Amino acid sequence: MRIRIAAVTAAAMVAASLAACAPSGDSADGTTLKVWSWQADNTPNWNRVFDVYEKSHPGVKIEFEGYQAAEYNQVLATGLQGNDGPDVPMIRAYGGAQAAIQAGQLVPIDDKIDGLDAIEPGVLRAAQGKEDEHTYGVPFAYQTLQMFYNKTMFDKLGLEAPSTWDEFIALQEALLKKKVTPMALGAREDWVLPMFADIVGAARYGGSTFEKRVLSGETSFTDPNYVASLKIVQGMQKYLDPDVNAIAVADATLQFTSGQAAQWPGGSFDLATFRKSAPDTEWGAYQVPTPPKAVLKAPVTPGYADGSFGISAASKKQEAAKELLQWMTTKEFGQLVADDLNQFSPLPGVTYSDPLLNEMNDHYKAGPAPYLLLVDFRYGDPTGTAVLGPDIQAMFLGKKKPEKVAADLQAGISTWFTPGK
Repeated sequence: MRIRIAAVTAAAMVAASLAACAPSGDSADGTTLKVWSWQADNTPNWNRVFDVYEKSHPGVKIEFEGYQAAEYNQVLATGLQGNDGPDVPMIRAYGGAQAAIQAGQLVPIDDKIDGLDAIEPGVLRAAQGKEDEHTYGVPFAYQTLQMFYNKTMFDKLGLEAPSTWDEFIALQEALLKKKVTPMALGAREDWVLPMFADIVGAARYGGSTFEKRVLSGETSFTDPNYVASLKIVQGMQKYLDPDVNAIAVADATLQFTSGQAAQWPGGSFDLATFRKSAPDTEWGAYQVPTPPKAVLKAPVTPGYADGSFGISAASKKQEAAKELLQWMTTKEFGQLVADDLNQFSPLPGVTYSDPLLNEMNDHYKAGPAPYLLLVDFRYGDPTGTAVLGPDIQAMFLGKKKPEKVAADLQAGISTWFTPGK
């Protein structure tokens, strides 16, 4: 196991001084690569992953540093500007990567890393520059969005996951009658609301079919089908906590894991938290069935690439960083991501021993849809999610109607988005 530095001692200061004298920035007995991430809660899991790399690469030490997700963008922006930043940063996906790319702070890896062509193009796009189309990172995971449910509770109450829209609504009504909150949602944090909108509404507005039309300029977010999907979001409010806008994600998680709420509209990344919080509870997941007049005839699972690992242009350990990224294209790394982090790997050949993960992945493969506002509309300011989240909060408060929410979204992204480009 690697040693984590807890305090600065005199010996550590001397060692740091000696290391600074070495041209590569490495210590005399090997190479230390600093890897930064926004997944602070998963630090032990990532340490286990990188332990495997260290064992097969004697002399290389991976110093993994996890930061809180809300702080990471600023921390990384500062780190990439100086000499004390990461050698291998975890990079935000899609629009989140563009500032560092445009600033020349990341190394293009197209001709440095083999095996990138084995990654699905839509996932690889998350690590590419919008302007130059070069690849700057190796994607490590993709996430899916679906409805989780407390299977232990469902079994006790004689309830089942729905397969039709009528069954879906009947399920919510049955839970209300049993005085159980049907869905837990932390709407005080507006970033969860665009995800909720796609979980319940993507099939209604058309998923990837709508994506193509809106990107080409054939339609816009004021399209009646998109407005209809927002009306579904509005209609779901009766199945949420009456004070949903005041509830933080952590509190909503507690509602779900403690059995106060029966369902959770969220990401595959949430599953590990549920299992840690309530190890004796059995969880299930389903795709929300297609509602009446849906553009799509079958339910879908929205998804997106989570992020990638790249190489800092300021790193003095380019070759060692490149070797680490090359390992990240292997099935071994992908399987570790699946097994130790309970996340979906974009690498071919990875399998999922966890039955629920396997089922969720099968749902996504059979009916994929983009998490639209993250995948396509985070390349400018304001981002699509930054507009839609607060507007759904306002809709829940009765201050905005779905038509206004859709118009605001279109107006916001129109300040920077040009269809067809």
